[in-house]
Amino acid sequence: MTIHLYSYSSIFYIFVGTHIFAVLMKTRSIKGIYPSVKVNMGGVILDQPLPYRGLDMVDPFLLIHHWDDKLPGRQHQSKVGVGPHPHRGFTPVSFIFKGGVHHRDSRGHESIIYGGGTQWMNSGYGIVHSERPAKEIAQDGGDFELIQFWVNAPAKHKFDEATYQPLNASGTPKVTSSDGKVEVGVVAGEFLGKQGPIETHSQLLNLRLDLQAGGKMDIPLPSDYNAILYPLDGVLKLNGERAINAKDMTVFEMDGEGIHVEAIKDTRAIILAGQPIGEPVVSYGPFVMNSQREVMEAIRDYQAGKLGTLKEKFS
Repeated sequence: MTIHLYSYSSIFYIFVGTHIFAVLMKTRSIKGIYPSVKVNMGGVILDQPLPYRGLDMVDPFLLIHHWDDKLPGRQHQSKVGVGPHPHRGFTPVSFIFKGGVHHRDSRGHESIIYGGGTQWMNSGYGIVHSERPAKEIAQDGGDFELIQFWVNAPAKHKFDEATYQPLNASGTPKVTSSDGKVEVGVVAGEFLGKQGPIETHSQLLNLRLDLQAGGKMDIPLPSDYNAILYPLDGVLKLNGERAINAKDMTVFEMDGEGIHVEAIKDTRAIILAGQPIGEPVVSYGPFVMNSQREVMEAIRDYQAGKLGTLKEKFS
C-alpha cells in the first residue's frame, strides 16, 4: 500500500528519555479558508478573519483582529490606542509582534509587553481596561503590530474574579523543528513536551510560529480540538498540498491528529486550537454571555460601576 505522506499522513517524533519514537500522524483536512476583511474599529483599520460571513465563531474562538500599522510619532499616549472599556464573560488575548502595548485595568494591573509577548486577561465577572501603544512608540513612532483574539469562557467561569497574565517573549517556551527553520512559541497548552505558562479556563493550545522559507514541521493537535491557522505574512503550504496566503484563515476538520506546514516564504503565523465548549453564546459588544438576560445584567452592572473604574495616569 502506498501512503501519500503529505496528503493523508506524516511522521512526527516523540522523545521519551533518550529514545526517539516515530509516530504516523493522520493530517487534518481543511474545512474552509476565509480571507480577512478590513474593518474600522474607532478609526483604526484592522484585518478581521473571524467572524466571517456565515462563520460566527470557531468554538471556543469568537473573534480575531490583526492590527498592523506604522505609527507616525509626535502623539501623546493618551490619544492613541484603545481607552478604558469593559469586558465580561470571556478572555481577550493579545499577541504582540511589533512595538509594545501598555495595559492598565481597574484591578490595578499595569504592564508593558513588547514584541514576542502576550497579554492574557480573563475578564470573568467584569473588568475595565485600556490598551495603548507604549509611550515611546506614541512619541517617536514606529512599527506596531498585534493580533487580538477572544476566547469564550465556560458558563461556570463567566463570573470568576478577573485576572491578568502578562507573558514576555523570554518567558515563552520555544520548540524548534528538526531542520532548524521553524520556531514555535508555546503560550498556552502542551506542545511536544513544552508547557505554555498561561493558565486557562478551558482546554487550549495557542502557538506562535516563525518559519524561514523552506522550513517544515509537523504540528500535532489534540483530535477533539477545533483548530485555526492564520498567517500574518508570507505563504505556507499545508499538508504538502494547499498554499495559504497571508491573512487567510484556515479552519480544519476534526479528522486527524495534526497538520504539516511548509514555508514557501518567510512566514509568521498563529495556531489557535481548543476544545469546543458547546454552550449558547449571546454577545453584545464587550460582553459575551449565555443568555440575553445575562447580557442586559452586564450592561446594567457596568453602568452602575460594578465592573470597576479606570483612571489612567500619563507622564
